[in-house]
Amino acid sequence: MRLRHVKGAKDTIAAHPQWIHNDKTQDPIKLTKLFLKQQPLYLEIGMGKGQFLYTHASENPTINYLGVEKFDSAIVKALFKLMETPLDNLRLLRADAEYITKLLPEHSVSRIYLNFSDPWPKARHEKRRLTHPRFLARYKELLVEGGEIHFKTDNRDLFDYSLETIQSQPMTLVSVTRDLHQTHSNIVTTEFEDRFLSLGQPIYHLIATFKEDNNG
Repeated sequence: MRLRHVKGAKDTIAAHPQWIHNDKTQDPIKLTKLFLKQQPLYLEIGMGKGQFLYTHASENPTINYLGVEKFDSAIVKALFKLMETPLDNLRLLRADAEYITKLLPEHSVSRIYLNFSDPWPKARHEKRRLTHPRFLARYKELLVEGGEIHFKTDNRDLFDYSLETIQSQPMTLVSVTRDLHQTHSNIVTTEFEDRFLSLGQPIYHLIATFKEDNNG
């Protein structure tokens, strides 16, 4: 779906630094300044309009949530939610996932959500897929030991590709399902997910972790 332009999004983002960090310099972020409480951090990369993460944050106050999105007209929709009903444990990061390891401390994230990422179907764009090995290496830097990657998509080809790349790494597949809403209940959905479900599209889902490094 094409993202509709939101007039004044850039100015709105700039006016609310208490809820959204607008990365311009790729300088490291201090999580102690970003969140009021220091508790486990869950990260969503490519958060879109924020329905998924806002719901999780409102239901789980003992977990901090950080949503990353590079498009102003998407992340400003999530910012509108926070402006209307603020949450202490939810913050937004307007940045490109390409630089995520420069922005966040090593081993600071307990869970990474990848929801309905751009499939980049052309072979020449493979390195842009968020489950490409170069991104998986970055997630390994960010995650604590035992930290999880939760990946959800409507795109079968991307899901199969992601299974292959994960299995090629020192990683463990915790769970795999090719029709999430047939096998699980009480699922927190994204805006994309609601649309696909209304069309009868199955949702593919996996959870993966990195194997422990026993070299140390």
